[in-house]
Amino acid sequence: MLRIGTVNIDTSHAPSFAEILLKGDRARYTAIYNDGFRTDKDVETFIQKYGLEKRYSDLYEMAKHIDVAFIQSCDWDRHIELAKPFAESGVPVFIDKPLVGNLKDIQTIEKWAAEGKVILGTSAMRYTYEHDNFFGNAKSEDIISLTATVGVDEFNYAIHAVEEILGFMGDINPVSTRFVGSNSVEDFEADSYRVLFENGAAAYYHISKKGWQPSTAVVVCKKTTFVYKIDSGRVYEAMLNRVCDYFEGDKSRLATVKSMCDSIRIMLAGRKSRLKGGVVVGINDLDEGDGGFDGLEFYHQYKKQNGY
Repeated sequence: MLRIGTVNIDTSHAPSFAEILLKGDRARYTAIYNDGFRTDKDVETFIQKYGLEKRYSDLYEMAKHIDVAFIQSCDWDRHIELAKPFAESGVPVFIDKPLVGNLKDIQTIEKWAAEGKVILGTSAMRYTYEHDNFFGNAKSEDIISLTATVGVDEFNYAIHAVEEILGFMGDINPVSTRFVGSNSVEDFEADSYRVLFENGAAAYYHISKKGWQPSTAVVVCKKTTFVYKIDSGRVYEAMLNRVCDYFEGDKSRLATVKSMCDSIRIMLAGRKSRLKGGVVVGINDLDEGDGGFDGLEFYHQYKKQNGY
């Protein structure tokens, strides 16, 4: 059975994942490290409810007792720091979404991968049963245009839409992002972005910035169109099955490091395009001076929203 160590239980993902894993016999959370905003009482409740073996205060020590680390801090600017002990110890690391929030951290992830370190992730929206349905009927090369919708915010939740898009587009490389514009009705605002791929296909992601929205996908292909409303109740199950598949020998069903990093580059290019009034920004033309998405700021917002 796959032994998972979780690093921080900031979000709802860790308990949601743990609940799903208890229904099967492929994997379990067995270890925890926590230095986020969740309290000692929260950690003890998590340990007791999901049958963990031990809480660790040292990540290098925890690495000796698990098969994979799940980095689940909501401050994505700490993901490199928290993943490093496992990467250095030769333990695979699953980094929960968003992978990272700036170009420097992307480059660290890519360097680790080039050194042979195993980095997995990230958004469950890449691995849905709706994706499986699509690939049972078509292939990435059939796609002409793709539209995805999502709600809540500019990056932490919006990354789901971009990851969803790349799940459909497969190995076809994205080349640029352009901020299309914002529109509002009463006090409801939405932002729209266009991503161009090297084969000429385009994808659009629309972010409704006031509250949760269902994730959808409209995939226009050469001969037909597929329309999906993603079943949010099954996305974690689908992703965790693929993680287990990976450790059981099927290494083809999780996103490559390049694709995971491309999702962040797409959004960084979109941010730069928005700040520059909607110019087209090549995703490989970014530099560290362009800035990024602030993980610490989000951490404090999320902590407050959860009553801490």
